[in-house]
Amino acid sequence: MIQIDRSGLLAELKRRAWAIRHKALRMGAVQKQGYIGQALGVADVLAVSYFHALRMRPEDPAWEGRDRFLLSIGHYAIALYSVLIEKGVLPEYELETYGTDDSRLPMSGMASYTPGMEITGGSLGQGLGIGVGMALGLKRKRSDAVIYNLMSDGELGEGSTWEAAMSAAHHRLDNLICIVDFNNQQADGASTQMLSSEPVDAKFEAFGWYTQRVDGNDMDALLTAFDNARNQASDKPRAIICDTLMCKGVPFLEAREITHFVRVDEDEWDKALAVLEEDKPA
Repeated sequence: MIQIDRSGLLAELKRRAWAIRHKALRMGAVQKQGYIGQALGVADVLAVSYFHALRMRPEDPAWEGRDRFLLSIGHYAIALYSVLIEKGVLPEYELETYGTDDSRLPMSGMASYTPGMEITGGSLGQGLGIGVGMALGLKRKRSDAVIYNLMSDGELGEGSTWEAAMSAAHHRLDNLICIVDFNNQQADGASTQMLSSEPVDAKFEAFGWYTQRVDGNDMDALLTAFDNARNQASDKPRAIICDTLMCKGVPFLEAREITHFVRVDEDEWDKALAVLEEDKPA
């Protein structure tokens, strides 16, 4: 049996998460705007996804045997671009083109523009349904590829999400892993106050899913949860509810009153990068 150096892996994943945050801030600085709060908060989840869980070939993002990572939340595109650059799917120099004319990195993600982006997200509540269709198709092709669907807590208020959850359990889609970024924010305010979906983990379990809930900024907990989801022996679809902190890694932004779109003043982008640099992992 292959022994894995867990401490070394955790250190590597923390370095990757830091790099994802750093690249997201650099992209945000290009336009002096962007959904940076979400990108900073979900960086740890993306690091575990792309540098531990997913089977993929960065040089061939359309490889048929790849695991698929679906970004249901299109406005998180800046976060996905950061990890695609860090993974080597996209060249780093392109981050300077973020949100500009003819860029492959539009502010809201579109699959037709960006290599490595599997779906065009943005109309919230659609990603999990697409994931169900993809997972079912892969089953019928006898593929062992896995679908990872990243969605937001705000999408839990969409009826289409729960129709998809019910379908996934009915079809025993054990090749589908749904990751919920639960940062308790959506466009109109705190998700739990707009339309509470709590207890989220119990709801997924009631719909027939193998479910875990973890601190989405705790790398050790994330690593365990992703491994459990991948190695679970049952024929159930899997859900990982990740409680994340918006703006994680930049304390002066963490301390700000958090809203769906975190305002960063023009002179604060360089300050945020400097603060992050001070906490760079060895």
